[in-house]
Amino acid sequence: MMTFYFSDTAVLLFDFWNVHSPTGMVLSVLVILLLSVLYEAVKMGKAVLLRRALLALPRSLSHEALTDCPSPSLMAFPLSFSRWFWFHVGQTLFHVLQVVLGYMVMLAVMSYNAWIFLGAIVGSTLGYFMVYPLLGRG
Repeated sequence: MMTFYFSDTAVLLFDFWNVHSPTGMVLSVLVILLLSVLYEAVKMGKAVLLRRALLALPRSLSHEALTDCPSPSLMAFPLSFSRWFWFHVGQTLFHVLQVVLGYMVMLAVMSYNAWIFLGAIVGSTLGYFMVYPLLGRG
């Protein structure tokens, strides 16, 4: 089908995820809901890591740091770059996880089962609602 339909049958993501009962559909909707919540959490975690990575970089190199005399800002630069690099690696891993989760939810929604679609929407809404306040704490 190429239109949304309400049914308790669907094939989601893989051949073995073949739903053919109301109980199976409820469990599948819950799994998609949780994947959507996790997607929002990963997206917010990536934003927190970005903020920390930017804070790890030195604000600016002073004039003294550009001369031959050692200064605290010059000595702090390699340490700051190292911290930034590891934040960047973590952010990259979060990005990969975000892409995988996003495509999994998208492909499940493309089953055109309206229950699965509603589960993805509710999960995204709940995930954003629960995780967004944590952005200020990161």
